[in-house]
Amino acid sequence: MLQWARTRVINSVSGMFAHAEMPLKHTGDFPGDPGLCGPDSISWRVIGDVSVFVGGIRALLIQAAHPEVVAGVDDHSRYRDDPLGRLSRTSFYVTSATFGAMPEVKEAVDQVNSAHQGVSGTSHRGRPYRASTPDLAAWVHNSLTDSFLEAYQRFGGRLSTEQADQFVVEQTRVGEMLGASPLPTTADELRKWITGHPDLAPSPGMQAAIRFLQNPPIPAAQRAGYQILMNGAITTIPQELTSVLGLDPAPGARVSSTAMVLGLRRIMKNSPAWQAALERCDVPYDPRLFRDRRN
Repeated sequence: MLQWARTRVINSVSGMFAHAEMPLKHTGDFPGDPGLCGPDSISWRVIGDVSVFVGGIRALLIQAAHPEVVAGVDDHSRYRDDPLGRLSRTSFYVTSATFGAMPEVKEAVDQVNSAHQGVSGTSHRGRPYRASTPDLAAWVHNSLTDSFLEAYQRFGGRLSTEQADQFVVEQTRVGEMLGASPLPTTADELRKWITGHPDLAPSPGMQAAIRFLQNPPIPAAQRAGYQILMNGAITTIPQELTSVLGLDPAPGARVSSTAMVLGLRRIMKNSPAWQAALERCDVPYDPRLFRDRRN
């Protein structure tokens, strides 16, 4: 009975990310290739943890605070029609860029860069935008980096200042491949760059994105858990950004989301992509720390 319940939870969560090509399907074809980060990286530890789910939601909320970035999403993305497809494609990119061998990293980044080429227009405040420009790419990339780091620190495990800075530096390698700039190189600089960004403001696109994120069209089996994780994500967003987004943490959100992440960590363990990357690099590991890749 316990195994049945565990498998059901794993399938329910993993199923949300199964609406696009699965990452690292052929990673064994590149033996010994450490990829962009490598086995000794902080990135493998942070993004291999289940707190990444909270980080992903947090990043989407924060990204919506930039009117030109969210206008690009609102004007060109099919997220309303295919939310799980977009979620799965984002997961493919993050997983491949983090754990993939270099050919897999390059393929994932090339797909993102190619998709961004046609994303351009004018925001509600009359400013032109182009997703491929360094500053807009930086807002998306840096908010994702900061969100994964913050979610891990709050819900995963404690990193030292040096380790947090190492994570940020590792993630700048991805940002450079995306053509993003500027790319802060310490966690403190990154946080200050995000909270002090001069272009942030409410917008119709932001309001639409937040409404969608608060009530996405996902199966009922995932809805309650998602709501807890989203409320937990809001508790980690600095006041400088929640004031723009118009969000306030729900009472008890930190406690309930912490309990849920702890439960998911026990059930789901670490990412099978991390395990596959360790095997590709021929690095010994404890298989008990990872869930069965058949689930």
